[in-house]
Amino acid sequence: MALTMNDLDRFEAARPRLEAIAYRLLGSASEAEDAVQETFLRWQATDVDRIEVPEAWLTKVLTNLCLNQLTSARARRETYVGQWLPEPVLAGDPMLGPADTAEQRESVSYAVLALLERLSLNERAVYVLREAFDYPHREIAEILDITEAASQQILHRAKKHVADGRARTEVDEAAARRIVDEFLAAATSGRTEPLVRLLTQDAIAVGDGGGKVPARAKAFEGALAVAKFMRGLFKPGKAKRDLVGGSPDVYATTANGGPALVVVLDGRVIGVMCLEITAEGIAAFRNQVNPDKLERATRRWAASDHGDPLLTVF
Repeated sequence: MALTMNDLDRFEAARPRLEAIAYRLLGSASEAEDAVQETFLRWQATDVDRIEVPEAWLTKVLTNLCLNQLTSARARRETYVGQWLPEPVLAGDPMLGPADTAEQRESVSYAVLALLERLSLNERAVYVLREAFDYPHREIAEILDITEAASQQILHRAKKHVADGRARTEVDEAAARRIVDEFLAAATSGRTEPLVRLLTQDAIAVGDGGGKVPARAKAFEGALAVAKFMRGLFKPGKAKRDLVGGSPDVYATTANGGPALVVVLDGRVIGVMCLEITAEGIAAFRNQVNPDKLERATRRWAASDHGDPLLTVF
């Protein structure tokens, strides 16, 4: 049955919300786009006039498509080369979704997206739908074909897993930018001590190259190990210039609502470093350098006003 213009408009109005849900569920912007497109094909193939609540129907179809996709994606990640990290989404991207509450901001943070990988499929779905989009448990139960009581219990477990995985802290934007500036100054000083002072004792650094860009398979753990790695990472050298094909620029921005450094070469984003900042210092660096996960970031970067670089490395 052919869709009317009104039916198309209804779907397009829902698209930003659907993409934001899919991104949180999948941790991948490109896979989220695919899931939303598949949802549209299902919408196109059904008798839309018989759907009583289009938003609920679309959300249920999308959520179940994402959960099916996650099942196969997790199997693929068992053979993934090195560490797997989510695809970062830069400031202003509509895929970030709502950010009015602390829960909404946290649900799309890079740290929490990484933690969501540890949850069961239902835990992930309930957490995303409730915390990020404020769906009532009654609707979540209908989407997942579970009871309302089960939805409440699953949310409790999911929130506990997320809380156990990180210390929840909100640092204001000015403080975060100051810490980023201090970090860059320390990282380019050639000395380890200033870096150690900025880090928490149990700080980590992890990178995702996807087997396409060199990235250490095991995370660096502890302030001293992370500081030595960062000092080496920002140390100029011909070998590094040859590896990346030039001298990239480094900009300060936000990704997934948190402070980040974006590394750009000839207009192409070649790395996004997300910093997890707590009241005690920088707790984590999560570096995405897999080119397959930086295509949307590059498009977003080209379309944005990002000012001057903080420095040129290598």
